[in-house]
Amino acid sequence: MGEEEDASRRPIASRSSSWAIGLSAWLARSGVTPNSISLFSIVFAGLGAALILFSTHPIAVIGAAISVQLRLVCNLLDGMVAIEGGKKTKSGPIYNEFPDRVADSLLLVAAGYACGFPSIGWLSALLAALTAYVRVFGGAVGVPQDFSGIMAKQRRMAVLTAGLLAQSIETLISASRWSLLLASAMIAAGSLVTCITRTTRLARSLERP
Repeated sequence: MGEEEDASRRPIASRSSSWAIGLSAWLARSGVTPNSISLFSIVFAGLGAALILFSTHPIAVIGAAISVQLRLVCNLLDGMVAIEGGKKTKSGPIYNEFPDRVADSLLLVAAGYACGFPSIGWLSALLAALTAYVRVFGGAVGVPQDFSGIMAKQRRMAVLTAGLLAQSIETLISASRWSLLLASAMIAAGSLVTCITRTTRLARSLERP
């Protein structure tokens, strides 16, 4: 399964778009399982990470940006096939969360190495995982999962995509990697803030009468 219903399901505006509805319906009819879609997001993340790490060609960098977005499309469609397509499974929550953590780590760590600061990539991956941990922990203690924050998953990937597109232009005029470094630093800092704000909101919710 992709995403749980109601409070535990990430709000995504594109879920109501005609292309997403049509594509998810087609996937459901074709027999594709939501769990396999979740796993396929790792394939796109791995492709994007490889392009980030092993090529500085502008077209390869643009390809990496496209891979990031295709990873998000998988994250959208798995939940739609599971819920709207009626293919929800008991093991779905595992496939919903674990591939996301792997995909995040592949892309963010690769970006850190590519810009020459591996520590920022590893820090970004750790903090991204912690934002998800705080969210899921809230659900485990009976509080609706909190998808808020300045650097939730879609925003992390939006910043990374923008950084890659900017890097593809920068590569044409310089051998520097400032665009990717700035994007990685923004993701790390924003993820830290998101961890703090989500934890604060969680504590307040638990203390509320």
